[in-house]
Formats: sequence, structure tokens, C-alpha cells
Amino acid sequence: MQHAKPLPAYLIQRFHGWRATSYQDNKAWFKRLAERGQHPRAMVISCCDSRVHVTSIFGADEGEFFIHRNVANLVPPYNPDGEYHGTSAAVEYAVRALKVAHVVVLGHSSCGGVKGCHDMCAGLAPELLEKSSFVGRWMDILRPGFERTADVADAEERVKAMEKQAVLISLENLMTFPFVRDAVENDHLTLHGLWTNTGEGELHQFDPAIGSFAAV
Repeated sequence: MQHAKPLPAYLIQRFHGWRATSYQDNKAWFKRLAERGQHPRAMVISCCDSRVHVTSIFGADEGEFFIHRNVANLVPPYNPDGEYHGTSAAVEYAVRALKVAHVVVLGHSSCGGVKGCHDMCAGLAPELLEKSSFVGRWMDILRPGFERTADVADAEERVKAMEKQAVLISLENLMTFPFVRDAVENDHLTLHGLWTNTGEGELHQFDPAIGSFAAV
């Protein structure tokens, strides 16, 4: 592969720094993880956004979370059509093979993917309507969220509301997977919806009792 190049020097330096500190201090733990395999308690589905750092938010160690990241932390509906489904495959592996006890969908503030969906649905981003747009076709999953927030007049507030709809729609879609629904109904799995305000360091969770998100 002629186009692959060596890592930038600063990344190599960081690796050696990690190996000399964190790895050396916890070598036995890393070896145990390698030999005994992973047994995470929870799966977290979060956005690709570089500002969303799941392990830092929850102070998680290696082996604790099975993390899947995609644009706007979306889960598509169950659709076994034989095409490529990275998110669906990750959910299947987490629930059926790893048997995680929790699946957490984590949305966040200032999400570029959600903003793109808003603009696409509002006719402000025609490039995302193109069939060749991977982002646009992925964000089609969130189109119901645009419709559900039609009563929010302010565009900025509507995007914020759509960020939370991305979490709720993903939770709804998770329940269309037969193995997820069975695990939930048999009390082997619980689903959780979270939204974090990156700038304010806040975390909100969906509370079905009040039908909205509340700060934890």
C-alpha cells in the first residue's frame, strides 16, 4: 500500500510515553485483558466528534466499555438486507456475544452531524441530498427528529432539540432488533439515553417518567 505513511513523530512520542507510564504501571492488568478476553459491562454508542471522550467522562478503565462511534451517535432500524452495517454489527456483537448489561446512547451539544441533518431537511444543504453523500444518507435516520421538532421556531434551539431526538430515535431503533428486544424484555439488558453539554461539562439523561432529559 504505497499511500500509507509512518505516524507523525508526536504520536509516536505519545505512545512511548504511555508505554513507559500507564502500561508499565498496569502491565499485569493489560496481560490479563489480553489472555482472558474482554468482558465489558456496558456498550456505549457515541458520536465520532473528537470532543466526546467517553472514557474520560466516566473515568473508565481499559476493558470496561465496548464503544462504538459513528456520525451523530445514530442506530439504524433493524434491516438485515445483506449490506454493510457497521453499527448493527457492533450492537449484535455487544448484545449476543459479549452479553453487555447496558447499552448507552450518548448524544452531545454542537453536533455537526445533527446540524447537517437540520440543514439538509430545511433545504439549506443540497449537497447532502445527493445520493452519493454518505453523510446525507446516514443522516436520513434522523429525519423523523426534524419532523418532531417542527414546533421549535428558533433554528439553534431546534438543532439542540434534534440532538436529543438523535438519542431517542436510536433507542427506538434499538428495540427493533429482535435480540435487543428479547434481552430487554427478559431483564438481561437495559437501555439508557444520555446527552452531554461539552462546554458546560453537564450530563443529562432521558427520564421516561417525565418524558424528557434531566441533569444527573
